[in-house]
Order: sequence, then C-alpha cells, then structure tokens
Amino acid sequence: MQGQLALLERELWEHRSIYVVPIVVAIIMTLAALTGQVSINGMEHVDIGIVGASNMPDNARAAVLSGIMIGLSTTFVFSMWILTIFYALDSLYAERKDRSILFWRSMPSTDLETVLSKLLTAMLVIPLVTFAMILVTHLAVLLFASVWVAARGGSGLTLIWGSVPFFDNWTATLIFVLALPLWLSPFIGWFLFISAFTKRSPFLTAFLPIAILPMLENMLFDTAVFAEAFFVRSIKMPLFINPGTMERLFEEGDGFALLADAQLSLLGLMDLSGFLTNPGLWLGLIVCGLFTAAAIYVRRYRDDS
Repeated sequence: MQGQLALLERELWEHRSIYVVPIVVAIIMTLAALTGQVSINGMEHVDIGIVGASNMPDNARAAVLSGIMIGLSTTFVFSMWILTIFYALDSLYAERKDRSILFWRSMPSTDLETVLSKLLTAMLVIPLVTFAMILVTHLAVLLFASVWVAARGGSGLTLIWGSVPFFDNWTATLIFVLALPLWLSPFIGWFLFISAFTKRSPFLTAFLPIAILPMLENMLFDTAVFAEAFFVRSIKMPLFINPGTMERLFEEGDGFALLADAQLSLLGLMDLSGFLTNPGLWLGLIVCGLFTAAAIYVRRYRDDS
C-alpha cells in the first residue's frame, strides 16, 4: 500500500497538469461568474428579481441554484475527461521518450505496480482532484453571489446559503465524477496500452483505429458493432439518469417545475444500483483489464536500453 501511494505521489510530481488544469478551470469559472455579476449590476430589473426571489418557494430557489452548480460542474467534467485522455496517452510514452524509464526500473517497483498506479491516477486521482476544485468553485461563486445579492438589498444568507442543497448536489457530483471513468474505462485501458506500445504520435495512433474501424466495418459488412462500442458508449451513460424521469423532463415541457418538486433531487435522478448491475459496466472493466494487462506486458519486455 505504501509503495502504491509513493507511485501515486510520483504521478502528481511528474504530471502537474493533474492539479494545474482543474485549478485553472476553477479560476476561469470563478472570474466568469464574478464578471457576469458585475456586468448586470446596473440593470434595474435585477432589484425586482431579487425581491421576487425572496417570495419564491424554497424548492424553486434550490432548483435555480442547483442548475447553476450543475452548469459549473459540467465544465469541470468535460475538462477532466480531456485531461484523462492526454494523461493516459502520455503516462507510459513520456518515460520512454525521455529515457526516465531506465531510472524508474532501478527502483523497487514492478511493472505491474507502475502501470496500476497510472490506471488509478486516471480513474481515481484525477476525478478526486477535479471534485475538490468543483467544491472550491461552488463555494467561491456562491460567496460572490451572496455578497452581490446583499449589496442589492437582498438577504444573501436566505436567498443563497439557506437555499442550496449542498449534500444532494455534492454527493451527486462525487458519484458522477467517480462513475464516469468506470464507464469509460475501456478507452482508458486502450490509451494506456497505446502509451506503452507506440514509438511516436500516441494521440494519432490511439484515435485512428477508433475513427477508421467503424467506417471499414460499415463498408465491408454493413454493420455498426464498432460504432456502437466506440461512439454510443462515449455519449450514453445508462448508469445515472432514471429514464422515466428524463422522459418527464422533456415530454412535459416543464422541467423547472419538476426540478422544483420537493420530492425530487439530483440523487433521485440517479439510478446507481442500475449502473452497478449494468452488464456494460462490467464488460467495459474486463476490456480495460485486458488492455492494462497488455500495457504491463509491453512495458515489461520492451527493450529501452
């Protein structure tokens, strides 16, 4: 356990983008929120809106603030996945490119432990760092919003801090950022294998097959197995949202009223048990395991001397 923790610390030391990227996104989102508040400060209808918000039900205010927090979190999740792709493609390739693999092989750690540390970094460390920055950003934006509301004559304590369902939002966000890498684990395993295998251009080597195989399959066999595996999995997550609830959100045309329902929350929108029992999740983890095992094999027997 101590050896694995040391290897994870090594990843944070060698790949500073793991925490630099979320910090940069947090700064940008906070400044954007602050700029937005300043830009509408002179509009008279804002005062009326604040007075109206004071008379809104608590559930309605909670729905509005939850929407703001979800919008902020979405940017972090997108940047997290981009960061994960580039980290996985660079993690094993960079150590061969700069020849540092020769030094690390002299350390008392096996190829299995080293590759697993990189897999854990992609699937656990990056999401946790991202989640921490999401929390900081949420608190900073809400703080600025409460000060702004107080300056306009409203009660920041009541309209902002007293209305935000912190536990519901943050628990749902944590579940999401941890579950997303699990669902996309076949891609992470594939990127790690390419990082260990390729001698140049890991990004191109990784994405060319993903782009070409579906087209070849469609032209030769008129099927779409690879397209389903590559593209549908990357945009559909049957693990979270309850399909019946999503149908109500879109069919009724009154999603805000539904979100403001006292018995509905972000956690209530999630079908976590369905996600954990989804065969696609476990098949994906098996594929990820196979690619990771291949990456360990390639790293172990490649001659980098």
